[in-house]
Amino acid sequence: MINSMTGYATHTLATPCGTLNLELRAVNNRYLDVQLRLPDDFRSLEPSMRETIARKLNRGKVECRLNFTPLDNLDEPWQLNQTLLHKLLELDRTVRASLPEAQGLSVASILNWPGILGGNTLPADALREYAMTLLFTTLEAFQATRNREGEKLKCILLERLNQIRQQLELAAPRIPTLITAFEEKLKTRIQEAIDNLDEDRIRQEIIFFASKIDIDEELSRLKTHLDEVEHILNQGGAVGKRLDFLMQELNREANTIGSKSVDIEISRASMSIKILIEQMREQVQNIE
Repeated sequence: MINSMTGYATHTLATPCGTLNLELRAVNNRYLDVQLRLPDDFRSLEPSMRETIARKLNRGKVECRLNFTPLDNLDEPWQLNQTLLHKLLELDRTVRASLPEAQGLSVASILNWPGILGGNTLPADALREYAMTLLFTTLEAFQATRNREGEKLKCILLERLNQIRQQLELAAPRIPTLITAFEEKLKTRIQEAIDNLDEDRIRQEIIFFASKIDIDEELSRLKTHLDEVEHILNQGGAVGKRLDFLMQELNREANTIGSKSVDIEISRASMSIKILIEQMREQVQNIE
């Protein structure tokens, strides 16, 4: 499937000690750029979360925001973490033995120490497992939004391809007629001006000019590029960079056709094709 680089998903997970909420959003970017916003207690998850996201995504500027709201158990008294309390007091005594002038820990400092108050809490490892589970769930929803958007982009691009082909069908049959008409017109004018001009020289000039306005080669390359774009779209996967390159090739051929045109209808067709290619290029910027 074709994936868009833009996407959004959010999920919430209730745990015995509080609620985890994870939000994923992404916009266009040349490479994969993952930005994590995590609470302090979940900082150790950053490498794992970054690796998990990188396995699923190839391009885009991705913001991952994790929030944790602890339960407010007013009816249950807080309990001191006795093990942590003893460690803090031991460290406090050790420091003041070396630095007698140092101020000891206050009651407020101890109570505000992370993890000192127990109550209805989970071990940190359990909470982190919940967070990783939430990430997997949110990534699935996030990828689903990118897939849906990617399919919409694919339909738009295929529609533009058909419109370009229609313009080519209008322009291509006019080329032989234009060359023949110009040949007769040029020959008549030259012979009217100079009756004794060499017929072979006239023919050479006509052939030279005809080669300059002949766009068969450009039309052929343009059709080949259009077929390749359609093939890539149907193939799926991370194709954004390949499509971006093909948009440049399409635009190059369209510009050449426009510069060679000596017919108002072909000029109009060339302009329409360039507009359609530009519209496609804008959409391709959103594809992973």
